Amino acid sequence: MTPPLNIVVPVYNEAENFPHFWRELTTAVKSECRVLVVYDFDEDSTVPVVKSLIAGGARNLRLIKNTVRRGVVGAICTGFDAVSEGPVLVSMADLSDDLSAVERMLEFYRRGYRLVVASRYMRGGRQIGGPVLKRTFSRLAGLSLHWLRGIPTHDPTNAFKLYDAGLLKTLRIESRAGFEISLEITVKAFLAGWPMAEIPATWRDRTRGESRFRLWSWLPRYLRWYFHAFRPRRLSEAKEP
Repeated sequence: MTPPLNIVVPVYNEAENFPHFWRELTTAVKSECRVLVVYDFDEDSTVPVVKSLIAGGARNLRLIKNTVRRGVVGAICTGFDAVSEGPVLVSMADLSDDLSAVERMLEFYRRGYRLVVASRYMRGGRQIGGPVLKRTFSRLAGLSLHWLRGIPTHDPTNAFKLYDAGLLKTLRIESRAGFEISLEITVKAFLAGWPMAEIPATWRDRTRGESRFRLWSWLPRYLRWYFHAFRPRRLSEAKEP
């Protein structure tokens, strides 16, 4: 039997978005799940909102303070550390991710795929809004790694992915700053031969709050993992789904 789904949600002052995110999540996800909301500092505006939901009966909702390093990478790693087994989904609280895709992602996980990508760039996927340069670089990176390197997803940079906790425990995560952690994990999983799949999904730019994505300061880190993908593969851990 598949263990319950763990959903890691890194937050930064998402008080305005979180009630809408929670409503959308509980509507879309019918499988048993635990939601781990990871925050950096006690004054984060999201914290009292989550505490209120917990007090109101949201038993599967949990607040965790980031203990790795401040920022999204530390928050995501803190969430990973809190999960011992089973599927782990990373999702943002800004309503950008297509939560209607979660049950389909779980279907692929139950079939043996250890990394499942919600893809904006495969047939049937969409991206609505967002900075033009960010969209362009992300699409070019994803499609070129798919066609030139054979990575089995068109969208390796998307943070909205489902992982197996066992896969995550085999990796030494080296990312330090931004969402390049998503590309790093995908590239390392591909090189190690872990079974990977993708499903089409729609990404929407946030309508409330401020994005913390910093293209120019994070671009060199993305490039590091982009070129890392062309290293020889090590298939000792490969497992067919």
